[in-house]
Amino acid sequence: MSTQDRVPGTPLRFGYGTNGLADLRLDDALSLLADLGYDGVGLTLDHMHLDPLAPGLAARTRRVAHRLDELGLGVTVETGARYVLDPRRKHGPSLLNPDAHDRARRVDLLVRAVRIAADLGAHAVHCFSGIVPEDTDTDTAWKRLAESLTPVLDAAASAGIPLAVEPEPGHLLATLADFHHLRRALGDPEPLGLTLDIGHCQCLEPRSPADCVRDAAPWLRHVQIEDMRRGVHEHLPFGEGEIDFPPVLAALAATGYQGLTVVELPRHSHAGPHHAEHSLPFLRHAEQAAAATSPSPAPALQQTAPPHGALSAPEGSSS
Repeated sequence: MSTQDRVPGTPLRFGYGTNGLADLRLDDALSLLADLGYDGVGLTLDHMHLDPLAPGLAARTRRVAHRLDELGLGVTVETGARYVLDPRRKHGPSLLNPDAHDRARRVDLLVRAVRIAADLGAHAVHCFSGIVPEDTDTDTAWKRLAESLTPVLDAAASAGIPLAVEPEPGHLLATLADFHHLRRALGDPEPLGLTLDIGHCQCLEPRSPADCVRDAAPWLRHVQIEDMRRGVHEHLPFGEGEIDFPPVLAALAATGYQGLTVVELPRHSHAGPHHAEHSLPFLRHAEQAAAATSPSPAPALQQTAPPHGALSAPEGSSS
């Protein structure tokens, strides 16, 4: 959705990520979310949920699209599966891998994700940069990232699906400033957008999560949300971290963002249905409180931001 199409103050649309429901069959997870009243789902392509590498992908995608339509669920396609490409290397290979063939495997996955997203009617495809490999200098890593994303952005442009890159603590592209570095390096291509993880803002950014939302608004294509503490990259259920959510949701509503805001609890699948059941009422209550929140900017965080990529407990939506 372009910024011109946004209507400030419209209700937010909440989803839940399937990477937090990994112990459920995909159809069961979708039915659960619809029954609980969610507006959509963040669908992580993985071996248990619409495997992007297994045979019969087109037919399986059609079935999922039909089911989403039946249930009235919107969808974002996410690509943070841990071992979908390599059973031995978490998130391997990445777009930064020294081996060109390995990078091409990740590019192929992202291009597949764009095609799947188009067939599902998704509003965005999420991705991230990856961790800088050992013995790779930063300039080389940025060059690999830009070159690797170019064919993905071409596919996204052809499909009319935004590619929403997520700043991930500990990765090459870790902050909003890093996103803008990539955007400028690529010449600000129209399909390139941003996934903003609210917890990551609390964890790493120098400004408050509400300020991050306002700063990111022109490029915002996907939002992930969970609780988190300053300087600790651990996705927490709502109420267990430090984030004041009504100002964040007030800022998000003020942007007119109409994509999904997806609960991101990838390490809580053992109790996924419980957390899905309790997360939506929390967010709706915070949204109601946000309606009475002053539109004045939230103050910047007073704590000093950790050094770039320096965290006490790396985890994350891509973990």
